[in-house]
Amino acid sequence: MSTLAGIVVTIIALMHVWFLILEMLLWDKPTGLRAFGITPEFAAQTKVLAGNQGLYNGFLAAGLGWGLILGGPEGTHVKLFFLACVLVAGLYGGLTATRKVLWIQGLPAAIGLALVLAA
Repeated sequence: MSTLAGIVVTIIALMHVWFLILEMLLWDKPTGLRAFGITPEFAAQTKVLAGNQGLYNGFLAAGLGWGLILGGPEGTHVKLFFLACVLVAGLYGGLTATRKVLWIQGLPAAIGLALVLAA
């Protein structure tokens, strides 16, 4: 179970690195426009906000990576904290932005939390 938990946490961390790239670097590019279903005009108006959001996703990825590197009980606590942060972000995004966030961000975090707790 511990190996599966580590794999899932790693995948979630990598997803948040991808979110960082999408929001900070590709927001107003074709890939970002498609990913978020936004217009070039909207992207231009919100680029700074998206960059800030991407930075926070990077912090989540860094925290999960930190927990993986630490290992042991300390790493477990760090992973639980950052997975909980991802879950809250996913729930909030699912309620305020689009339901897709709930499934893309919230559900993996809930699965990760359950696996880390069971490991």
